[in-house]
Amino acid sequence: MKLYTLIFHDMTTITFEPIGIIHTPFLSIDNMPIQPMGAENIIATIELNKQYVEGLKDLDGFSHLTLIYFLHQVDGYQLSVTPFMDSQSHGIFATRSPKRPNAIGISTVKLISINENILTIEEADMLNGTPLLDIKPFFPQFDNRTQVKAGWLDDKWHPNNKNHRSDNRFK
Repeated sequence: MKLYTLIFHDMTTITFEPIGIIHTPFLSIDNMPIQPMGAENIIATIELNKQYVEGLKDLDGFSHLTLIYFLHQVDGYQLSVTPFMDSQSHGIFATRSPKRPNAIGISTVKLISINENILTIEEADMLNGTPLLDIKPFFPQFDNRTQVKAGWLDDKWHPNNKNHRSDNRFK
């Protein structure tokens, strides 16, 4: 498995070794869902490295998983971006753009099944071959919030927005 190393300006290094690979139908970002909610009925698999299978114990009781992964096809970053759901530029940290200083992605997906080291999931919004860094169970009592504000997105959200697809703006 390929190691991913980040070297910081002060020469601090952080190395990630993927725990598995996410296999999806998306070979490029063109027309890919921009969030899991827009990936309804998109089935994918996670091929977990066999050395981590014991860590899946009791995961089958959860309906959803939060995946943390490396955006392996992203080249560079931008501090200001025009996201898919707007025509105005915003700071990278006020968006979910993939062009981030650290190319880390996060998605909450439905867990369909676990068969040894293969997890079948639904609502996959990542590229085929994406290196998986971690799996966390989704726990609504911790992960959901009420009385929240969504900044500039509050004015942009509409139920049809879940059908937005990516284009080439973040290649």
